[in-house]
Amino acid sequence: MSTHSLETDLKTLTAIKEARTFYVPPQIGLLELKGADRDRFLHNQTTNNINALAVGCYCDTVFVNSTGRTLDLTRVYKQENALWVKTSPQRRQFLWEWMDRYLFPMDKVELTDLSSQFTCISLIGPTVAEALQSLDFLLPEVNQFVTVPLGTDPVLLTASNDLDLPGYTLIVPLTALPPLENLLLEKGFLAISDRLWEHCRIMQGRPIPDQELTEDYNPLEAGLWRTVSFEKGCYIGQETIARLNTYKGVKQRLWGVQLSEFVSPGTIVTIGAEKVGILTSMTDLETPFGLAYIRTKAGGEGLQVQLGNASGNVVAVPFLSHEYYQPNR
Repeated sequence: MSTHSLETDLKTLTAIKEARTFYVPPQIGLLELKGADRDRFLHNQTTNNINALAVGCYCDTVFVNSTGRTLDLTRVYKQENALWVKTSPQRRQFLWEWMDRYLFPMDKVELTDLSSQFTCISLIGPTVAEALQSLDFLLPEVNQFVTVPLGTDPVLLTASNDLDLPGYTLIVPLTALPPLENLLLEKGFLAISDRLWEHCRIMQGRPIPDQELTEDYNPLEAGLWRTVSFEKGCYIGQETIARLNTYKGVKQRLWGVQLSEFVSPGTIVTIGAEKVGILTSMTDLETPFGLAYIRTKAGGEGLQVQLGNASGNVVAVPFLSHEYYQPNR
């Protein structure tokens, strides 16, 4: 696990906003689907339109259970002969078993866990593209990825990162990681610690399993509308999610909360004596800030709330949306 002093983290935070940084997570989840039925199978398992995904493109999609509750937010990369599904590391084994459970003997789908062979590097900052171009990397367009030769190891370069901040992501064979890290350091990249990554995740509003993404919530409540296709056919949990949209049945929503002081996750959000939500994540690296589910009827952005002795102001966060997402709008 990467650790840095507070002073180093604040210096790196400045580089995230003004220069270039990189983050290597302790572990990743990466599942591969091959076989003639791979697109159809994954299309029927998740919320987004996998059948419409072109080769060389990727999309975010959510695995949900039969009642539309969230299992994991994933990213799917469509290659010529395979689909790669990048999962949250703590949900990798669960999703492998989940998909394997739904595979029938006649399905032409081969499911493989590649997690022990690869890692990913998130590249974040406004000068990342400039640095990659100096290395003669071909930069992909939005929602696309390219294969970059790096010695004997091909590397997948995608046109965004997990936090939707300016930058890119590399999916890298573990054998290529040490020389690539050295190359990035030589190019002036600063390494992001786990603590700083968690801070940025919360400030951006990216939900993660066991905190914002649990079977207590559905993707619409979690602000993941852009991962849901309302035009596609049937998939696991589709009827519930469709009804929530049609009848405006989203009872709670995930928001950012600017706080007056540090508050532990799990703290109840109140207005007066009324419980209106719960805090799921918290950071105070710069200023106290958290993520919380707030009851829809209580309000949203601009709402003034209490969390124990702390006062809070409900704010929008960049990663999340609370309305139907139309990519070409």
